[in-house]
Amino acid sequence: MSTESTPGGQATFQRRLFWLYGAFSLGLLLFILGLGAMEQFGLSRPAMGVIFLVVTVGLYAGIGIACRTSDPSEYYVAGRRVPALFNGMATAADWLSAASFISLAGTLYLSGFPGLAFILGWTGGYCLVAVLLAPYLRKFGGYTIPDFLGARYGSAWPRVVSAAIVVICAFTYVVAQIYGVGLITTRLSGVAFEVGVFVGLGGILVCSFLGGMRAVTWTQVAQYIVLLVAYIVPVVWLSVKQTGVPVPQAVYGQQLHKVSERERELVHDVKEEEVRAHFRQLASDYENRLQDVTASLDAERQIASQRIVELKAQGAAPIEIYAAERLAAMLPKDEATATETWTKAKQVAEIRAKPLAGMPPHGALFPGDPHGNEAEQKTYNDARKNFLALVFCLMVGTAGLPHILTRYYTTPSVQEARDSVTWSLFFIFLIYCTVPALAVLVKYEIFNVLVGTPFDKLPSWVSAWTRVDPGLFSVSDVNKDGILQLGEIRLGSDMVVLATPEIGGMPFVISGLVAAGGLAAALSTADGLLLTISNALSHDVYHRVADKEMPTFRQVLMSKVFLLAVALLAALVAAQRPADIVFLVSAAFSLAAGGIFPPLVLGIFWKRANAAGATAGMVVGFGLTLYYMCTTEPGLRALLHVTTPLAQTTWWGIAPISAGVFGVPAALAVTWLVSLITPAPSAQAQRWVESLRRP
Repeated sequence: MSTESTPGGQATFQRRLFWLYGAFSLGLLLFILGLGAMEQFGLSRPAMGVIFLVVTVGLYAGIGIACRTSDPSEYYVAGRRVPALFNGMATAADWLSAASFISLAGTLYLSGFPGLAFILGWTGGYCLVAVLLAPYLRKFGGYTIPDFLGARYGSAWPRVVSAAIVVICAFTYVVAQIYGVGLITTRLSGVAFEVGVFVGLGGILVCSFLGGMRAVTWTQVAQYIVLLVAYIVPVVWLSVKQTGVPVPQAVYGQQLHKVSERERELVHDVKEEEVRAHFRQLASDYENRLQDVTASLDAERQIASQRIVELKAQGAAPIEIYAAERLAAMLPKDEATATETWTKAKQVAEIRAKPLAGMPPHGALFPGDPHGNEAEQKTYNDARKNFLALVFCLMVGTAGLPHILTRYYTTPSVQEARDSVTWSLFFIFLIYCTVPALAVLVKYEIFNVLVGTPFDKLPSWVSAWTRVDPGLFSVSDVNKDGILQLGEIRLGSDMVVLATPEIGGMPFVISGLVAAGGLAAALSTADGLLLTISNALSHDVYHRVADKEMPTFRQVLMSKVFLLAVALLAALVAAQRPADIVFLVSAAFSLAAGGIFPPLVLGIFWKRANAAGATAGMVVGFGLTLYYMCTTEPGLRALLHVTTPLAQTTWWGIAPISAGVFGVPAALAVTWLVSLITPAPSAQAQRWVESLRRP
C-alpha cells in the first residue's frame, strides 16, 4: 500500500501540495509584476503576448511531463488520492470552461437579467451532484460513467449506449473549448485563427496524452489559480477606477443604476435614431431582395461588374480596383446561398434597428411587458418560460456531465467526495459572484466612455479586435457624423472579458493575464473532456465489449490513441467556427440531461430499474433532445436542410438551447415504463443497489 493512502501519508501529501501550489502562486505574482515592469521599460505588446503564451503553456506541459504514467489507476482516476480541497480546485477548473470564463459575462452584457439563468443553473447543478450522485459514484469506485451504468444494469447495452452519448456530449463541449483556445492564441500571438487552434491543441495534448487524469488533475489546480487571478484583477481595477471601492460585488448595483439612466438617454438620442433608421432601411432592402432572389442576384452582379469596368476606365488606383473585385467575388454564388445570406443579414439588421442595438434594458427582468398588448405579453411570457427551462436544463445537465462526475472517482473516500463538491462550489462561486459585476462595469465603460468618441480618436484596441474577428467586434460610421454611436457597435459575447483590460484602459500586462486565464479555462476543460471521450472509447467500448482480455498497458495505450484522434477531429471542426461558445456548451448540457442523468439517478434510487428500461430511456431522452435542436436551431436547420417553417417545429416557444426540458421527462417516463413491463433485475442486483445507498 502506498504511504499516500494511509491517513498520515495523505496528510503529508496534502502539506506538500500546499507548499508546491503556494510557491506556484508566488511565482505567478512575481511573473506578472516582472512583465508589468518590463512593459514600462518598452517591452512590446506582441512580445508580451508570446511570453504569456509560451510560459503558461510550457508550465502546463512541464506538469504533464512530470506526471506521465501508464498505470491504469493513475491514468484513469489519479490513483484515487486527490484531497478534497485540491479536487475541488481541479473540478472548478474543469468546470470553468471557455463558456464560463470567456462568454458568460458577455452573455450577461448582451442579455441582462435573463443571462443569470446560466449562473443559477450551473451552480444549482452542483447541489444535485452532491446530494444525488457524487458519494454513490465514489462508493462504486469505477473509472467512467458508462462503467457505473454497465455494472449497475448488468448489461453491455447501457454501457455502450451511454458511452456513445458521453462521446457526443463531450465532443460538442470540447469543440467549444478548442474554439476558445484558438481565439485566445490568436489574440496573444497574432497568428491566424486556424493556426491558433492547432497551436493551442499542443498544450492540450501534452497533459492528457502523457499522464491522463493524474497529469490533468495537477495541471488543473495550477490552471485554476491562473484563471482566478486573471478574472478578479481586471474587475477590481474597473471597480476602483469607477467607484474607488476594490470590492466590485458590493458596488456594481450603483453602477447598474447609472447604466440604466444612460440607457434611457440613448433610447431617445437623435443620433441613435438615425442609426436605427439606417438599419430599418437595410432590413427593408434585404426583404425586397428576398422577394425575387434571382433578379436581385443578377442585378448585384451587374452593378459589381460595372463598377470594376468604370474604375479601370477612370485609371483608378490598383487598391481600389482590387477592393471592387473582392466585393464582387464575395457575392453569393447561387440562389440558395443568397437566400441564406440575405435572410441572416435581414435578421441582424432588424435586431440592430431596435433601441440599444437590440439589447434589452440591463435591469429589466425579461423583454416585453406583462401588462402590455398581446404581443408584448407573449414576448414576456416566452422569455420567462425559456429562463426557467434553461435553468432546469443546466442544472440537470450539470449533474449528467461525465467529465465532471468522473472527478469524484479520484478522491480517497466517499466523505472526501462529498467534501470536494463543497469545495468545487466554493471555488466556482469566487468567479460566478464576480461575473454580473464585470458585465455591468464593462457596459458602463462602453456606454459612457467609448460611445460618443470621434472615429479618428478611437483607441487602438478597436481596430485590433476588428482584425481578430469582425464577427466578434466591429464599428462602422453608419450615419456619417464621425462620432461612434452605440448602434454602430457590433459586439459578440465571446470578446467582452478578453477585451475588458483594454476597454478599461489598463496596462497590456493585464490583457495578457486575462488571455492566459481564458486559455487556462479552455485548456483545463478540454483536457478533462478529451480524457473522458478517449476513456469511454477505449475502456467502455473497446476493452469491455470488443476485447475483454486486453492487458492493462494496452488499455492505456488505446486510450491515448483515441485521445489523439478525437483531439485532431475536434480541432478541425473548431477551425470552421461552427457556432458561438455558449450555444455549443449549453447544447452539451441539454444532451447530457436527456441522455445521462435519468439512468444514473434511477439506477441509484430505484432498484426496479433494469437494463432494458435504462437503454430505452437513454435512446429516447437523448434522441428527442437532439431532434428538437436539429429542427429549431438555425445553424443546424441550414446544415440539415430543414425546410419546415420554424413556427411549426418549435414546441411551446422553447428555445433550442433548452431542448433537454423535453428529453429529461421523456427519458424518465420511458425508463420507468419499460422497466415495469420487462423482467425485474435479479435479487443480487437489487441488493447491490441497496448496499450502494447504505451509509
